[in-house]
Amino acid sequence: MLFFLIAIVAFVLDFITKKWIATNMKIGEEFSVIGDFFLITSHRNRGAAFGILQDQRIFFIIITIAILSGILYYAHIMREKGTKTLLIGLALVLGGALGNFIDRVRFGEVVDFFKFNFGSYTFPIFNIADSAIVIGVGLIMLDTLLDVRREQKQKGKVALENEE
Repeated sequence: MLFFLIAIVAFVLDFITKKWIATNMKIGEEFSVIGDFFLITSHRNRGAAFGILQDQRIFFIIITIAILSGILYYAHIMREKGTKTLLIGLALVLGGALGNFIDRVRFGEVVDFFKFNFGSYTFPIFNIADSAIVIGVGLIMLDTLLDVRREQKQKGKVALENEE
């Protein structure tokens, strides 16, 4: 149940923030949060991360349906034996992917608004869904690394027991 609650919270936060940006700001309008470093900027992305594959709406819809199905299936399989880290990561990816999916289906584009400048470099503008996906993938990777360590410790423990 916690899995779906986390996914829903990520989705709802994404939906509310995108709705606010789309309703209250013109495209290209921005305001400073922290000087020139962090700005809220009304932007639309018709592509994927970093603006790649522009105007490939059908492709993204098909891929996202496959990804969402895979996440739901894997989460179902892992619900009993998966770690909290893995399940939270999957929930965040699910909520974020669903948030961007709904935008692509409804509007053919995603509302982005977090803009960070590092000197003369501007990081690609992103949103809550993107953040949830990145954090979720990070947690899944962390869980994988920790799982490898757990397996190595278990093998070492079994080897020591066999020596005795």
